This record gives sequence, C-alpha cells and structure tokens, in this order.
Amino acid sequence: MRLLIGKMLVCLLSLGFLASCANSRDIQNLAYVTALGIDYENGEYKTYVQVLNFSNIARSENTQLGKKVPIWIGTGHGDTLALALGDTNATSQFPLFWGHLKTVVLSENMLRRGGKETYGTLNRHYEVRYNVLVFGTKEKLEDILTQRSIFNLSPLDTIMYTSVQNRSQSPYVISSYGNRLIANMNEPGNSFYMPSITINKETWLEDKAKRGMFQMDGAFFFDKGKLVNWMSVEELKGLRWATEKIVKTLLQVPLEDGNKGAIQFSHPTMRVIPKVQSNGDAVFDLKVTAKGTVRESFNTHIPNMEKKAEQAIEQEIRETFLVGLVKHCDPFQLEEALYRKHPDTFHKLTKGGFFFLTKQSLGRVQVNVKITSTGKYKEIVK
Repeated sequence: MRLLIGKMLVCLLSLGFLASCANSRDIQNLAYVTALGIDYENGEYKTYVQVLNFSNIARSENTQLGKKVPIWIGTGHGDTLALALGDTNATSQFPLFWGHLKTVVLSENMLRRGGKETYGTLNRHYEVRYNVLVFGTKEKLEDILTQRSIFNLSPLDTIMYTSVQNRSQSPYVISSYGNRLIANMNEPGNSFYMPSITINKETWLEDKAKRGMFQMDGAFFFDKGKLVNWMSVEELKGLRWATEKIVKTLLQVPLEDGNKGAIQFSHPTMRVIPKVQSNGDAVFDLKVTAKGTVRESFNTHIPNMEKKAEQAIEQEIRETFLVGLVKHCDPFQLEEALYRKHPDTFHKLTKGGFFFLTKQSLGRVQVNVKITSTGKYKEIVK
C-alpha cells in the first residue's frame, strides 16, 4: 500500500515539470491579418495591415446580405520593412496573427525598389505561407484594402483573394503566387509579370449610387528582378493565347457584311520555337492551338468562322508583341525560350543587359482553331 502511494506522489510531482499552455491565447484574442499593403515614400517604408473579424464574415444561416462588414487597417512606418511592420504591432491591442495572410499588394513605388527584399522579409516569419497572392497597383493602398465585394460582403469575397480565373473580371491576366514570382525572379532569362489590380467605379450601381469593384487592369513586367514597365489589359489581349490556365475567354470574329461572331475559348496552348539565324540573331515561331464554342455566328459556315478566328488571334498576338517592344517587355517570354533551347546565343545577345528583341524577332504565327460545339443550336460542325 505504501509502495502504491509513493508511486502516485512521484507521478503528481512530475506533472509539475511538464510544459503547460499558460502562454497560449484564445482565438478571440488575436487579430487576424488577411492582407498586407506595402508602399515606399519619402525614403521610408509604409505598411497597411488589413485585419478582419471572422465572427462578422463567417457564412451562416443568419448571414445578412448587404450588412457592411467592418474593415480595420493598421498602418506603420519605418526605415526597413521589418521596422514598419513592428510599428503596427506596437499599437495593436491584440497580437497580430499572420497565418491567414492571403494577399500582398505592392504600390508602384515599392515595385521600383524590387521585390526580393519584401518577399525575403515576409518569409522569415514562421506564420506566413508561401502560397500568398501578390498584386501590384497604381491605386492608393487604403482604397484597395478597404474595398468590399458585391452586396457589401467582405473583401474575402473579391477577386483579390482567389487565383481562379473564371471569377476574375479580366480574361487575360492570371493571379500569381509569391513563391512562383520569386522563382521567376531568380531564374536567368525569365522576364515575368505581376498582375495589376485597380478599382472600377463605373460598372456597378447600388440603387443609383456607383459602387467600385476590383478589376485586373494590366500587369507590371520585370526583367532580372527589376521593374521594366506596365502594360494595360487592352495591350495584353494577345497574352491570353499563351496562357493555358485561361478557363474561358471570348473572341469577337469579324464576318461578312460587317457582322461580328463570337467564340468562347478555354485552355489555349502556345508553343514557342526559337531559331538561331546565320547572322547570330534569334527568330521565334509561335504555334497556337485553341478549341472553342460558338456564341454568335450569323449563320456563317464553321470552317469560314475558324479561319476568321485564326486571323484575329494572330493579329492580337502580333499587336501585343509590338506594344511590348516599345515598352521593352516580353509578354510571351521569348527570352526564356531562347535561354532553354540555345543558352549560348541567349548569353551573347543579352550581354550587358541588352534587350535584343526587334520587329524581326517574331517569325511565323501559326494558329489552329477548332470549333467543338455550337451551343444549344445544332449547327453542323465540320
């Protein structure tokens, strides 16, 4: 009996040395960061931390559509990004929890300083994940981070928090994750882009009052980790034929008698074929394959519509390429294709950071369009 009592005392005493949960915090006593805006002005960093109360945005049977969800924004200043973030922590009444960070938005001024420093600082934090969406913007960061969705729903119900293209208002530009951007930034010969987001204040009305909604308005292009220029969505029309992740995109096709048909395409593919000429220059042939569904035809024969669509796609590609030349952008990543196939030629042509693409760099653009469906109208597909 005494032996049993002794063993129990030993067990009770040992429990006092076990780690406890004394330092843990209840989930309602944390401030959950969902988005981060970073700016650089007057020689210092300025951060905007968006904090949401999940009890107000959780979906339930009692959710009231149209009821405004409060959005809290904490600001900070500092000579470095880490100091600016720490400045926000100093006035937060609850500890900031970064495990739910979904989006980072960088101002144009910040983009001109490069993105490596930003991503390096954030990824040192254990709670920040790698799959964070990253956008650039020309708007004020306060406006971006306080923008609500339709029906006054929370920002979590906007395109800024999703990488799914069919929820986006843009058929050309796809959202990008931070880890993918930083990988492209470190890859030789990789000219890449970061999506640009804005607020469209002309499309939607609540009763008679205008209400802004997020829209992809273009992309910022980088080369060797440095910002080169910006291209608008209209200038990037041809980019959609090089983006296989496109879920759906609508093409207007000029037909006879001034009519215009419409074909909806999904998941187009583009193959870039670099060729080295005898004089040492590089020429790039493009092969595009696109399958689509007729949305409007005006009784035009399918083969004729396919041919017209091929011509329209080629024109869009060439126009985007020419605009890219003027702005020293490479939307079709031709330089990367040359680096993969002919690295010696690539290093020779880019020596000293030279942008070697010219009007003669784009060779043949071969487009193959196949109409696979005519919708509910049972036209003959040949």
